[in-house]
Amino acid sequence: MIGYRDHEARRSFRRGVRAGVPFALAGGLLALSFGVLAREAHLPAVAALVMSAIVFAGSAQFAAIAIVAAGGGVGAAVVAAALMNSRFLPMGIALGPSLPGGPLRRAAQGQTVVDASWAMSSRGDGTFDRHVLFGSTAIQYVTYISGTAIGAFGGDILGDPHRLGLDAVYPAFFLAILLGELRDRRATGVAAAGAVIALVLVPLAPPGVPVLVAGVAALAGLRRREVTA
Repeated sequence: MIGYRDHEARRSFRRGVRAGVPFALAGGLLALSFGVLAREAHLPAVAALVMSAIVFAGSAQFAAIAIVAAGGGVGAAVVAAALMNSRFLPMGIALGPSLPGGPLRRAAQGQTVVDASWAMSSRGDGTFDRHVLFGSTAIQYVTYISGTAIGAFGGDILGDPHRLGLDAVYPAFFLAILLGELRDRRATGVAAAGAVIALVLVPLAPPGVPVLVAGVAALAGLRRREVTA
């Protein structure tokens, strides 16, 4: 029985790696763009690489770099990054029951949560395949760190990320996730509502707020649907 479980875990991990490849490629380009922009904001290349290794969240990192580049303080950058990453709180709450072990072990496993991996590991019944999550995130982490290193250390060669079109990678990344959710009948309404809320708030609210509000609204919508189901 143990051997069978190990085999299933490895198979799920490999399935997660394969599913994560398109997002890993997009994430690598996103990280490359971040590396270039970090250097333009006078952030040392090593610091940019460490930031990607620890934070591993494009939205939070771009928000922090934008504030620093505009002359803002480190405190403001940290607050902005925390606000952008607050969407992982409801994701972690939903994932928690699918993770084995005590609080510390579940917290450690929860560090692998990123947007695409979380969505792909969902079984559609409120539970998650943690090995699919691990595999998908592993391949994305490798390309994200690699992309940051290339952008940070080779930014002078690559030139302006806007000229290369790298600034379009991030919205395209989330659009791909949204389209995947829209194909699931059970999540179509909630996903569409979250997208509309975010689009309406983007020109009106500070960076990070649209994602936060849309995420909270989506979580409330899913909870209400589960209660009435």
